[in-house]
Amino acid sequence: MPLDSVCLTALMNELAPIIEGAHIDKVQQPARDLLLLSLYTRQGSRRLLISAGVGMARLHMTGQRYENPDTPPMFCMLLRKHLTGARIDRLCQPENERMAILELSCRDELGVESRKRLVAELMGRSSNIILVDEDGIIIDCLRRADFGEEAYRRLLPGMLYKLPPKPEKPNALELTSAERRARLADTDREKPADKRLMEAFSGLSPLIARELAHRAERGDLAMVTDAWAESVQAGELYPYLLCEDGQARDFTYMRVTQYGERMSCEPRGSFNELLEEFYAERERAERMRRVSHELTKTVRTIRDRQSRKLVQQRAELDKTADREKYKRRGDLITANLWKAAKGARMIECEDYYTEGCPTVEIALDPRKTPQQNAAAAYKEYKKAAAAEQHLTKLIAEGEAMLDYLESTLDSLSRVESERETTEIRRELISSGVLRQPRNGGKERKIKPLGPIKAISSTGSEILIGRSNVQNDELTFRTARRTDIWLHVQKLHGSHVIIRAEGEMPDEQTIKEAAQLAVKYSQAGDGGKAAVDYTMVRNVKKPSGALPGKVVYTDYQTIVVEAAQ
Repeated sequence: MPLDSVCLTALMNELAPIIEGAHIDKVQQPARDLLLLSLYTRQGSRRLLISAGVGMARLHMTGQRYENPDTPPMFCMLLRKHLTGARIDRLCQPENERMAILELSCRDELGVESRKRLVAELMGRSSNIILVDEDGIIIDCLRRADFGEEAYRRLLPGMLYKLPPKPEKPNALELTSAERRARLADTDREKPADKRLMEAFSGLSPLIARELAHRAERGDLAMVTDAWAESVQAGELYPYLLCEDGQARDFTYMRVTQYGERMSCEPRGSFNELLEEFYAERERAERMRRVSHELTKTVRTIRDRQSRKLVQQRAELDKTADREKYKRRGDLITANLWKAAKGARMIECEDYYTEGCPTVEIALDPRKTPQQNAAAAYKEYKKAAAAEQHLTKLIAEGEAMLDYLESTLDSLSRVESERETTEIRRELISSGVLRQPRNGGKERKIKPLGPIKAISSTGSEILIGRSNVQNDELTFRTARRTDIWLHVQKLHGSHVIIRAEGEMPDEQTIKEAAQLAVKYSQAGDGGKAAVDYTMVRNVKKPSGALPGKVVYTDYQTIVVEAAQ
């Protein structure tokens, strides 16, 4: 859920004792929407993160490392000028607003003291960070807004700062129980309960509205809403991380029951810890998605270019198919040289290539002798023959490259970490598909990821390659010759190895390994697919083949569905 006003209140209660009285040592802006304030606090050096990013708007203390740009943005330079050395006197939140205000005591270069405010508006797409002087005049802001962009107020240097307008709907926490009941009574009872809550009140996130609706399934919605308001007003706020399959999906300040066993509601030690963990995971996932998307887009572009190149080469190869006509022309002219004089435009020849040896006319270049016309025909023949040989080789190489690129795209479709994407990028560079970046400096070495490991229901170890290079490593270095190798038939996918310990695995183990081979392939979750399996000793890598390319013999086939 977004950082709503209730969660923000709980967070501010944690942050205020830490940062009030602290001095700002450094101001950094690692990304367009992200500020880091290095503070000297009573507990030592700490860093306060303020983000105005869409879907990422928040503030909390952080221990995460961020890379700063070589040249600081102008807004960062302005904040350094005004805030370096400033003391944070107070951290406050306008009542029930998604806003945090740092009230600051600052000194300029001449030692003149002044008061300023750094305002963080954490409101989804309208999020902003604004520096305001003691008279309420905007010094500057992260996102400037004129009437054309934000009709309800202007956010420009020199303008008077005004708080965002309040929502038209009343905040549920600012109403009495009777007022809340009256608002709910005016809503359409045919609508879902969570929609009624969202229509009646502000201050409720969709997650909390759904939770209250879920709790009211066997009770009164107004009563459940009253109980929620009383607990929030009493300060009964607890940090919970919502996780699904071990992945952080959301966070909240109350225990959530609407998802049943599908999601776990895990308590955390503080709201600061909660937000840092949740957003660190979200940033990692977003960064991985962006990097993977960019690499996938690049590989697709190269694949499409290679595909068009192959079409052109095949068309050129087709043109060489009738090269024998040039040799035939040369032979006939040579056999009938005595019939033509220099400068002749045509020669009559007996076509001994055709049954009955009919007389045919062959056009000549009058600028050449008959012998030179014959030589020109033989030259065209040799040229076409050489082109056929060269194009056949190029097409074979191009088809291998196209197959490799398709296999790489298949691997990229299943990456689960930034390291996997990095390894695939390095593989593409070493294969000559991508160029080495020119940004200088040695690339940081990272330990290669090992294969995916699984254990069958019978206790056998199963290994699955993550990329083409890792497939080669797994099949030809990690696996023993008597282990079992599996691969989906006629589709791109991971190499799968069953650790056989010198014995043929049972049918159940082979079936489960085959299901994994389907899951980690182009077949994916698309129903059944055929999987070939054989001993590793029957798998060979052709000389000069690109990563992941193998041939195999003496195999058996099993048809299975993808593993869930």
